[in-house]
Amino acid sequence: MTNDVTTEILATHVLDLAKAGKRLDGRGLDELRAVRITPGYVTSADGSALVEIGDTKVLAGIKLEPGTPFPDTPNAGVLTTNAEIVPLASPEYEPGPPSIQSVELSRVVDRAIRAAEAINLAGLCVTPAEKCWTCFVDLHVLDDSGNLTDTALLAAMSALKFAKLPGERFGIGPTAPLAVNHVPIETTFVRIGDALIVDPTSEEEDTCQGRLTIATDELGNVVAMQKAMVGAFSPRDVMELVDRALAHGDRLRALINQTR
Repeated sequence: MTNDVTTEILATHVLDLAKAGKRLDGRGLDELRAVRITPGYVTSADGSALVEIGDTKVLAGIKLEPGTPFPDTPNAGVLTTNAEIVPLASPEYEPGPPSIQSVELSRVVDRAIRAAEAINLAGLCVTPAEKCWTCFVDLHVLDDSGNLTDTALLAAMSALKFAKLPGERFGIGPTAPLAVNHVPIETTFVRIGDALIVDPTSEEEDTCQGRLTIATDELGNVVAMQKAMVGAFSPRDVMELVDRALAHGDRLRALINQTR
């Protein structure tokens, strides 16, 4: 049996299950896979966390170093987000320059952090127009079993939450926890037929007609939204998914706060 035929049979099965309100792994349509957060995973980083949602694994590392403010923001620090999807994460990825997927992942995560004003960049300014802190957020995808975006932002925010500003190392004040003002959480839904499913696996992503990622904060705000693929979401669908995203966001934020 060829791979194309096998893929088509699996897609048909996923669609049939969704019509019946079921999923391949036995979850409900609005049920997340098991979530695990391991902070301090890389001891040489200023902050780090390994986050697992099901079999999807993303490692986030934070590095804080002195730098120079951008000319158009002389009173603010600098935030840089990068994502790397290594070939071992999935047979679909190959060695080489950053893929479209890794560029999209870094941009979506970066947008949520900025839109939520998770970090007070003005507070990272040391001397206006001369010196500031540069915050590097590096994301490393170790295993892609679906829903990379949600896993990556959760890893980034977990790492930032436990990061420390290394003032003593660089002679810029004391070493202190990095101030995190807000904790945005992204929740991704896919449309499979008429079903709207949260936290899709890679098989569900391959079958879906549309994807919608909603970033929310602890104040109940929608801070960012990303639509992908050709499938449509009606205004009623979007309102329903926003409510669901807010509920999942609250649960995941509580998990970050409970993690030590």
